[in-house]
Amino acid sequence: MKHFALTLGVSLLMTTASFAENLVTRSSAYSVTETVDRLAAAVENAGAKVFARVDHAAGAASVGTDLRPTEMLMFGNPALGTPAMQLSQSAGLDLPLRVVVYEDAEGQVTMAWHAPSEFSTVHGLPEDAEVLTRMTGALNKLTAAAAGE
Repeated sequence: MKHFALTLGVSLLMTTASFAENLVTRSSAYSVTETVDRLAAAVENAGAKVFARVDHAAGAASVGTDLRPTEMLMFGNPALGTPAMQLSQSAGLDLPLRVVVYEDAEGQVTMAWHAPSEFSTVHGLPEDAEVLTRMTGALNKLTAAAAGE
């Protein structure tokens, strides 16, 4: 039993470390709602499509629970996502792309998303796949526009 607990603890620690290194963040001077509005506009101006906007705080409120402002935007462009899924159809699990925008306890607004480079590990895409570079560039450009940079 001790061996199992130690193995589980090490596994959770490694997963947390891996998760942290594949999580990209960018601060925003705008409110959560305004940041998501700006991100959605940037997505549409780039010719991509917003598929969903989820207000997690509203969901929490609907069951009588408090959550600081937290929204997720799901968006994509089949011209970019399809090549990733042609390399590995399981990439469809992580597509369309998603960015969560949240306000922390100090009032700082942050955007967070998974680095497309993790598609190599999770879905077996080649590390040097052009589509991963293009996704990374798109996420950087879109979130910079949302942040007003």
